[in-house]
Amino acid sequence: MSLKQTEMFRPWLHFAPKKNWMNDPNGLVYFNGEYHLFFQYNPNDSKWGPMHWGHAISKDLITWDELPIALYPDEYGTIFSGSCVVDWNNTTGFFPDEPGLVAIFTHHLETELNKTPIQSQSLAYSYDNGRTWKKYQSNPVLEHDTKVDFRDPKVFWHQVSNKWIMVLATGQTISIYSSPNLIEWSYESEFGENIGSHEGVWECPDLFELQIEESEESRWVLLVSIGDNPHLDSGSRTQYFVGTFDGTQFKAKHNEVRWLDYGKDNYAGVSFSDIPEEDGRRIYLGWMSNWRYANDVPTHGWRSQMTLPRVLGLRKVQDSYTLVQTPVQELEKYFTNEKILENKLIQKEFRFDLDESYGMITLNIEDISAERISLNIHHSQTNVTSITIDVEKLILTLDRSKSGITSFSDNFLKQQNVKIPNTEKIKLNIIIDSASIEVFGNEGEFALTSLIYPDKACEEISLQVLDGEMVVNGCISKPSDYSN
Repeated sequence: MSLKQTEMFRPWLHFAPKKNWMNDPNGLVYFNGEYHLFFQYNPNDSKWGPMHWGHAISKDLITWDELPIALYPDEYGTIFSGSCVVDWNNTTGFFPDEPGLVAIFTHHLETELNKTPIQSQSLAYSYDNGRTWKKYQSNPVLEHDTKVDFRDPKVFWHQVSNKWIMVLATGQTISIYSSPNLIEWSYESEFGENIGSHEGVWECPDLFELQIEESEESRWVLLVSIGDNPHLDSGSRTQYFVGTFDGTQFKAKHNEVRWLDYGKDNYAGVSFSDIPEEDGRRIYLGWMSNWRYANDVPTHGWRSQMTLPRVLGLRKVQDSYTLVQTPVQELEKYFTNEKILENKLIQKEFRFDLDESYGMITLNIEDISAERISLNIHHSQTNVTSITIDVEKLILTLDRSKSGITSFSDNFLKQQNVKIPNTEKIKLNIIIDSASIEVFGNEGEFALTSLIYPDKACEEISLQVLDGEMVVNGCISKPSDYSN
């Protein structure tokens, strides 16, 4: 019998460690037919502690095999976040025979009591598809004399300038470095002053180029996660910037703050390196939790899971560019379409069964004359999560206050809201797992990711309208034979 069948809240579709604590995804990379997920890991407890790099691999981004710990602390400190790349052309000199993986990570060294920790960037490399690792003998390769926060390197090869680029979290900014070989680094520029949200420390950056939908043009996107500010309800979350990058400097083309996800539980996410050109996707994965309550969620013996992998795109919406995200197509084989709604007129309430270990709901709602629309996920007779749309105010709200166990955090009870552009036609794709709900709206224009801790995933779904009616087309999907 698998772990999934015996442990409360263990997900079916999302990666979670077999035991102990996990946070940020690290070193996401595709190599020799495998997706690698490394992650911040404490092997000694189910709460945050001395950081190692855990490791898992997958053929399809949904089913993961957890491998032994990849990187352990050493004399330079514990192993904080970072990235992995394939050194195809042996720029490092580590791979004279065939390409291999290089991990670029932050060493975090605690010094004497009441003194500032030291953060530096180091390398490790693998000759056997990431199964074992050798740390570079001249670590660290990048240090800073004055910056306290100096961490989370995300590295990629910039073809135009023919060099490696590193984006690094440096307090309230992102610093950009370049290198010919991943070993010798030169400072290029700094981004972040007087732009974006500065409600918490900047962490876990990622910089990549995306083609604009239905266009030959492209723009660069910079992801920046924002640490928890105890004075705000939001906790930790992730913002993004759209702009240009010339190999030296990133320049944003907007001033307003843009959030990647409007739920509370998508943080520190980054994208996979070295996805094959013929695939061409930019695939993102986040940590499904929030620093406000991450250490206290009611799982036993293990804590945390990752979001579903998502494909990122850029869409021109009115006069600006919106980062869109949709679940990877590999997810489809884990579902079978069970119930189809065709031009269903709903005037008060419509109910349907979804008594499964996980499920997906896809709805196209139109001809709306109601004041309010509600989609209620009845996990059990007493547990319910509600997704409500205020048609006049154009606000979608997820309320998990009655979803199950919530007593571990007052902040967990706070509603999660997203402004929607209009209610002429609303498209929702909702994926329900043992302990999570992920909402994707209007073909990925907004996402809302939320943990829940109900008695069971789902028993029934109800659609309700207040003072009016609506027409619904959609599909209710249940687990396929493939997932059993």
